[in-house]
Amino acid sequence: MTTRPTVPETAEPTRRLLGVELLIVLGLSLGASGISALISFAGSLTEPLKLGQQVATLNGSRAPGRPWLDLVWQLYYIGRGLMPVVLVGYLLVREGVTLRVLGFDLRERLRDLGRGAGVAAAIGGCGLALYLASQAAGYNLTVAPSGLPDVWWRVPVLVLSAWQNAILEEVVVLGYLLRRLGQRGWSWPAAVVASSVLRGSYHLYQGVGGLIGNMVMGAVFCLLYRRWGRVMPLVAAHALIDTVAFVGYALLAGHVSWLPTP
Repeated sequence: MTTRPTVPETAEPTRRLLGVELLIVLGLSLGASGISALISFAGSLTEPLKLGQQVATLNGSRAPGRPWLDLVWQLYYIGRGLMPVVLVGYLLVREGVTLRVLGFDLRERLRDLGRGAGVAAAIGGCGLALYLASQAAGYNLTVAPSGLPDVWWRVPVLVLSAWQNAILEEVVVLGYLLRRLGQRGWSWPAAVVASSVLRGSYHLYQGVGGLIGNMVMGAVFCLLYRRWGRVMPLVAAHALIDTVAFVGYALLAGHVSWLPTP
């Protein structure tokens, strides 16, 4: 009779291992984006043009003049952008929980959507005012939320891009990051600062206004997440803000005088 080998029990991750895990997740996602944004901003500062005369395009064409190939590329990058969320979900399952522990589910979808709409209305207007002021003062690049061609799939792709951004950022930078920092013994104020600074860092490519505005938004989102215990209202808020920005720019750029365009 053969004896089956004994499978060792999985040890509970130490604070050090949780820290390494966190660095890996961020290094594969928004932490790397923060470094990229810093390099991009340094490049913008050394350009002969002033910041306000430079352009940051958020959703650009990936195959100009070839709309079907462009569409395939757009969908590919949207799907790839969600892989860090899949990784976080896997790591949470290894921990013995699921993404539900972060409040990422559809159990309270109507309440989440209502809360998200309220947050979007409050933050979206303030964010637009800050952007316009910082761009006019020369501290921010001119942000072009859409550089896609005027084809039938432009609006659907912009909406999908908005939701991809929202899911990625709120699951990783809000729910997952705060959970792991708490497990490592960080105080709540320190965790809020870390989450807010990280959120601002990967928007630095837009300029000082993008950095400060998103840090403030990050702090507010942390407080609301602590109050509600769910990331879904913040996912909805973020997605609504980005959808209005992306689609609104695509429809209004060049038709209204107050919206800066390249």
